[in-house]
Amino acid sequence: MAAQFGIRLRKGAAATAVTAAVMAALAGSQGPHATKDLSDGARHSAEAGDQVPPSDDHYYTDLPPIRPSDPQSSHDLPGTRKPGGETDPVEAQAGIPATVLAAYKKAEAELARTRGECRLPWELLAAIGHVESGHASGGKVDADGTTVGKILGPPLNGQGFALIKDTDHGRYDDDTTHDRAVGPMQFIPSTWATSGRDGNGDGIEDPNNVYDAALAAGYYLCGDGRDLATSDGMHAAILSYNHSAEYLATVLTWYDFYRDGAHEVPDGTGPVPSRPHTPASPSPSTPPSTPPSVRPTPPGHSTSPTLPDSSTPPATKPPTSPGTPSTPPTTPPTTPPTTPKPPAERVTSLAKTGPATLATLTGLDFDVRPAVRALDKEGKPVAGLKVTFGLVGDTDARFSGAKSVVVTTNAQGTATAPTLTAGKTAGRFTVRASLASGTPGPVDFAATVTEPAADTLSPVDDEATYEAKAGDAFEESPDLRATLEGKAVAGVRTTVAVLDKDGEELAEDTGPFVRDADDNETRALTLVSDKDGVLRLPNLHAGDQPGTYVLRFTAGKATVDVALKVTDPKPEEPGEGGSESPEPGTGSESPAA
Repeated sequence: MAAQFGIRLRKGAAATAVTAAVMAALAGSQGPHATKDLSDGARHSAEAGDQVPPSDDHYYTDLPPIRPSDPQSSHDLPGTRKPGGETDPVEAQAGIPATVLAAYKKAEAELARTRGECRLPWELLAAIGHVESGHASGGKVDADGTTVGKILGPPLNGQGFALIKDTDHGRYDDDTTHDRAVGPMQFIPSTWATSGRDGNGDGIEDPNNVYDAALAAGYYLCGDGRDLATSDGMHAAILSYNHSAEYLATVLTWYDFYRDGAHEVPDGTGPVPSRPHTPASPSPSTPPSTPPSVRPTPPGHSTSPTLPDSSTPPATKPPTSPGTPSTPPTTPPTTPPTTPKPPAERVTSLAKTGPATLATLTGLDFDVRPAVRALDKEGKPVAGLKVTFGLVGDTDARFSGAKSVVVTTNAQGTATAPTLTAGKTAGRFTVRASLASGTPGPVDFAATVTEPAADTLSPVDDEATYEAKAGDAFEESPDLRATLEGKAVAGVRTTVAVLDKDGEELAEDTGPFVRDADDNETRALTLVSDKDGVLRLPNLHAGDQPGTYVLRFTAGKATVDVALKVTDPKPEEPGEGGSESPEPGTGSESPAA
């Protein structure tokens, strides 16, 4: 679709203009999610059997300030730090109360586990949470995430809003006549009855709890099999929450703002929006006699054309005789100046800039960082485009602990993912670079994680012997080095087993053992070679049965046996272990008198 996620709304008339553009694009697509605003006289009614969305039509329309780094803005626009150290509006508006932010991120993690195909970003929950309740009135919640006092919308009595008679007997909204939207995500009780979730594990589904409400909103947005990483899916999800063009544009703006950067602030200190949207009463049959006022002119500008430098204005009557004026009249341009399209609308090509395959060993970084380049239809690079790098498939690899990251293309149109680190699990998966619009792309990189291999295991000290008395510990550890083609290999997983002298299994609880972290005896364990390829076996005890034993180390096809000898403790003989009193008449005597 033509409309993209990166829509940047400006305050005032610009908001209306972009809203119109968004909805024109939606309607022009003729897709399944094309929509228009519902008229005041034709709003949905629960009694008519229509599906009721979670939210009513009462929400906040404040827009975020412009970031100085926004390529479409300049440093003298609102939102920059003012001289004299005044508070930066961008910094203030980007703050999300700690508990509320935790609820959004917890919901994202839960949906990633249960509805991975939806690809719900927490920033979308934050955008909706802002316009619905200002993040629970600036984060006024208790330690469990429940709002301090109920957040209630206006009664849905059909006066500018939907007509929804009471469905919960006032349980959630304290209104036994009509329903009201409730809680930080403003759920209508009838919707909560079927969509409510327990997000904090207390066994209660409470629309006034930010954890419960955020999770319920996430599941609602992911309904109908939507993929929120696509433009169609994102727009359909937002419109399912509130079927309004202005609502869609407002939410997309805050979504874009939070994706550009958000941070945690203490509960109760978050910014609270001030401009609620309240539907007007049904329009009168005749238009107002006074036309809408023109937007105020910025200071220092004039809406009138500049007059010639003369005290007398030029005559308005035509000349008496034809002639050619000495100076041709200035004619305004027939077409307005072209406004540069946002990056997401200019890009026509997204392609790999490096290898299409990535490989590493378990626990190590990938040597190659996935990268893509965005170009427009003329083959020029597109800067400022947001590219999401995500991991697809069963893998514990991560980008600095995250399964997906958003990277902005540079001046060369290139977006390079941060370093990807393999986990402990070997296998194959996909690194997918995609745009919010879904086109062009996505671009996939095949990634493989394998277990490190060794062709030889050899003693670090090949002249050492290992012997201990029964009941004692071995003084030295039989360390081995794992090598592949003569080079030490880190991360080689090796099994160790204690066997009898002939290499056969022992009876249970027999022979030398190792004490694990819980101080339990174990005779079968796994070691992993360190950065020098060394396998260390600490805390090796002899056991209580003398004899000769074998420690067998196995790493793939590489195997080596190390002999252990356990000896009997020597019985103490008389006179050993210390001096005794001399027998009478022996030993030292006094000198003769």
